[in-house]
Amino acid sequence: MSEEARRPGRRWRGGGCSGGCASVVVVLTLGLLLSIFSAAIGIGVSVRVPFTSNINVTLAGSVGKKDKAPDALPSYVHGKLGGNQNFVNGSQTLTIWVAEGDVIFVVGQQEAAPLIDLHLEAR
Repeated sequence: MSEEARRPGRRWRGGGCSGGCASVVVVLTLGLLLSIFSAAIGIGVSVRVPFTSNINVTLAGSVGKKDKAPDALPSYVHGKLGGNQNFVNGSQTLTIWVAEGDVIFVVGQQEAAPLIDLHLEAR
């Protein structure tokens, strides 16, 4: 019998943070750097659910100065950050001093959302 087969436990289980630590690092580095220049960047992807008139699936995020970060999100998710008016609305905001990072995942009615959209913005 090999030594590995006899040794109980001690298996590699991967990383420990699974994305939560990445947001802290991004806000601490990129967010604080953008705050110095009073700027924010945002990225988002949206796709319409087939056979519906205005139901989209959207994933978007932004990072930058605290008062500008939510404005860098796509216009069709403005007001939905932390809201409960959709079928699914998962949003997370991390604020460190003057920097903020926002992530939002929405499944539901989004006024003025296009059929397919890739949103990139710098403010």
